[in-house]
Amino acid sequence: MKRIVLLGGIAVACACAGSVGARSVIKHNVVLFVPDGLRPAMVTRETAPAMAAVRDLGVNFRNSHSLFPTFTTPNAAAMATGHYLGDTGDFSNTIYTGFPVPGAGNSLTPFLESDPVLGDVDEHFAGDYLDEATILKVARAQGLSTATIGKLGPTLIFDHTDRNGTSTIVVDDSTGTPAGIPLSPELVDKLAAADLPSKAPSRGDNGGAGNATTPGTTTANVAQQDYFVDVATRIVLPLFKERRTPFVLVFWSRDPDGTQHNQGDRLNRLVPGINGLTSLAAIKNADDDLAKLRAALDALGLADRTDIVIAADHGFATISKESGTSVAAQQRYADVPPGFLPPGFLAMDLGMALELPVFDPDAKNTLLERGHHPSRGNALLGVSPSDPDIVVAANGGSDLVYLPKRDRKMAGRVIASLLREDYVSGLFVDDALGAFPGTLPLSTINLRGSAVTPMPAIAVNFKTFATGCDRPLLCTVEVASVTRTSA
Repeated sequence: MKRIVLLGGIAVACACAGSVGARSVIKHNVVLFVPDGLRPAMVTRETAPAMAAVRDLGVNFRNSHSLFPTFTTPNAAAMATGHYLGDTGDFSNTIYTGFPVPGAGNSLTPFLESDPVLGDVDEHFAGDYLDEATILKVARAQGLSTATIGKLGPTLIFDHTDRNGTSTIVVDDSTGTPAGIPLSPELVDKLAAADLPSKAPSRGDNGGAGNATTPGTTTANVAQQDYFVDVATRIVLPLFKERRTPFVLVFWSRDPDGTQHNQGDRLNRLVPGINGLTSLAAIKNADDDLAKLRAALDALGLADRTDIVIAADHGFATISKESGTSVAAQQRYADVPPGFLPPGFLAMDLGMALELPVFDPDAKNTLLERGHHPSRGNALLGVSPSDPDIVVAANGGSDLVYLPKRDRKMAGRVIASLLREDYVSGLFVDDALGAFPGTLPLSTINLRGSAVTPMPAIAVNFKTFATGCDRPLLCTVEVASVTRTSA
């Protein structure tokens, strides 16, 4: 079992300070602010003054980085528990669960950014799919007030096993709907008194991802995040002050991630990619929210005893859909420009190379015919979808390949096929399957551990390159198995 002490340890330690030792020690509060998908080099006094101020006046971890694969829910699980992916089993936003998940339309490859899906997966794995204590659960057990607000999925992960809405306040995209975590009567009354709705607003135009022929959004996620920050500053923080107990508040800002995913500044072009005006507006939106949270802490007299931790879950890159080796890219699709990689190209290329039928787990296990691709990129390969030889969980800049039968010979065939593709830059293979030339073991990236969810046999990292700017990390491009322009 391997742990990351960094964020989880700091947050709980700060929040519980004063529980032992000298009585004069002041108990501190903690606000964990997560600007989803923010690249640290984009934080300057011009683009993000509020975040830059905290960084410059506080402690700056210059070498911090996300975990592989670099997606939201794995990093949220790590922040929430202090454990690597091999322990939490949250290997990516989309994983193979080994059972049909009701909240995901009975798919075997559910997308975890969903409150009902997280509930289903918890129920199947003995009530806790992470099988590790989260910082909010630990904090409230010590008598602290706890709340988690923001983006659907990672928000709930910080206290996902307690879903009554009273122990920990949970406010996300699904709040006020049957799919959401309920609000306590006390919170509903306070929202009404403040003239705030008890149902979270949608993303509006910001939710428009566009497609191969229609540009995505050109607006940041302002309306939805204004609601979340209003709930935090006008309801939750004053409530916590009334209670006179220390607290832990997680604020997970969907921006810049959501806007960067959907940005439509130049359709099917690599420049400006995620460096355009729309993405810059998203960074400002997140920064404005942090400024509002700090202003509220000041106004409530809580600033001097509240520690603010800012940590993005991952970075970002513009997406390329080019490949000179993929057979899937050489076919024609109604919704994919000619020559572009279709969603699910990895699974399709494996199916053709290994001569295996490919089924779509997100479309009732439909057999894919020529000219069609998996609806979400995920796939089941084998004679029967109920007994697949290979499962592919598509995630974007990296995919997970599962071998339910743990067949080493099949692993070798899969690896040999993948090594021929120009979009593959790294293969990490389950240590138990043995060593394969051209690959590294999963243990080198901490994907082996005590997880209760099925462990992938192979993690596939896709190729990255830069568009030629003077700071390559700011103009990075990656091949990705999703439909969006950036990931």
